[in-house]
Amino acid sequence: MGRLSRAQVLDAALALADRDGIAKLSMRRLGAELGVEAMTLYYYVPNKDAVLDGLVERIVASVAPRPSGPRAVWLGEFAHAFRAELLRHPALVPLVATRPVATPEALAAVERAASALVGEGLAPLRAFQLLNAVTTFVIGHTLAELDPEDGESRDDPAVDAAQLPCLAEALAAGLGTRADHDERFESAIRALLAGIE
Repeated sequence: MGRLSRAQVLDAALALADRDGIAKLSMRRLGAELGVEAMTLYYYVPNKDAVLDGLVERIVASVAPRPSGPRAVWLGEFAHAFRAELLRHPALVPLVATRPVATPEALAAVERAASALVGEGLAPLRAFQLLNAVTTFVIGHTLAELDPEDGESRDDPAVDAAQLPCLAEALAAGLGTRADHDERFESAIRALLAGIE
């Protein structure tokens, strides 16, 4: 069975999820995407859960922190890269939010970051708590930017300016736009990291 690899299976799964959403990802559809019977996929991944774990791995490994210099700087760079990757793959955001990191490659990426924090004098538990604070903030912020039904940015409802003048003015000034989300993310991650320091 040399035609495929685990990486190719995950590439196809990511393409399917991006195009059709995670709910429509099945081994049958994945096999069709790759031009093979679904049973063939089991040579490369043991089951659908392994595919889902692999998708989380793809996100985590692609943005793994690169510890160098002050921790607030590299943690901030990681947070920005993580958010950007989630926004590139909006259908995977709920999966990343609810599925724990489980594959050896993804766990190794997290271990490298935790080890760097331990090297700065933090206890291992505190290191993982710090990483968790940053990652859950990023995931939560990104989820708030997306419509949970389809992964697309959501439109704001019509607002009666007479009843809700502050909200109407904020919306007119750009509340909920991509620039607003970017600005809110930047100020919040700075505050979070400053508080951690």
